[in-house]
Amino acid sequence: MDILSAIILGIVQGLTEFIPISSTGHLVFASRWTNIYNGDAAKITATMAVIQLGTLAAVFVYFASDILSITAAFARDHWNLLTRKRSMRFSGTNGIRPIWLSEEAWLGWLIIIGSIPIGIVGLYFKDFIEGPATKNLWMVATMMIVIAVLLAFAEMVGSQRKELKDFGLVDSLAVGFAQVLALIPGASRSGSTIMGGLFAGQKREAAARFSFLMMIPAITASGLLELFTKFHLLSKDDFIALGVGVVVAGIVGYLSIWFLLAFLKKRSTAIFIVYRIIVGGIILVLLWQGVLSPNV
Repeated sequence: MDILSAIILGIVQGLTEFIPISSTGHLVFASRWTNIYNGDAAKITATMAVIQLGTLAAVFVYFASDILSITAAFARDHWNLLTRKRSMRFSGTNGIRPIWLSEEAWLGWLIIIGSIPIGIVGLYFKDFIEGPATKNLWMVATMMIVIAVLLAFAEMVGSQRKELKDFGLVDSLAVGFAQVLALIPGASRSGSTIMGGLFAGQKREAAARFSFLMMIPAITASGLLELFTKFHLLSKDDFIALGVGVVVAGIVGYLSIWFLLAFLKKRSTAIFIVYRIIVGGIILVLLWQGVLSPNV
């Protein structure tokens, strides 16, 4: 991989990881356009996972205060329970969270619980996810449209009344199982998780914030796992280029987070739904006409 290709992939990753239009789907196109590794599916998958570390860094920087407060509260509340400074009571807070946990510590548990489904499914189907089948453009285009339709439905039926402080186990599991869809190229991690949040009755901005926080365990695990297991496939020059791509992805990703949270305060996800349907439809037509090849 050369540095220019890495910069292109970094820009695409940063723009599309947080905006609900499918980062993996766009990265599949970018990898074809730049023809990195001559279409080697294993190397492309490893590259995508490593580039995601840039957007992970963007989440850490943007939500630094949230992460610190969640971590501190989680440690404090559990230490107080172990030292019997607080009793384990599960009443109160309208049944949303155990009363011995602060809102921040409870949010930490919701992130942990919600991350379990994608961890199990991701490990179990690891070989399939890394293979060429998940780079098939029929799958990418279909999932772009399917998630768009589901997101539109969630916009219509969701009550959109819950803030982060109102989240409970249902919210965590709804977003957690929706995140599993992100393993399918074209689904979009943010699109799937925001959709799950809307179905659970979350406000758009709250759903997006929780979605971004939920990304941390999944992206960290997948990026580091791919880095260690595919280390031997990448050359020294690849890592130099990937380093540049990670930095670019981080900068662009930070700006994307800021944009989406500001956007969802006042607007719906309609523009992203329309974009997904149009792009997915165009890809399907081009595949049907034989203009595009479905495989890498």
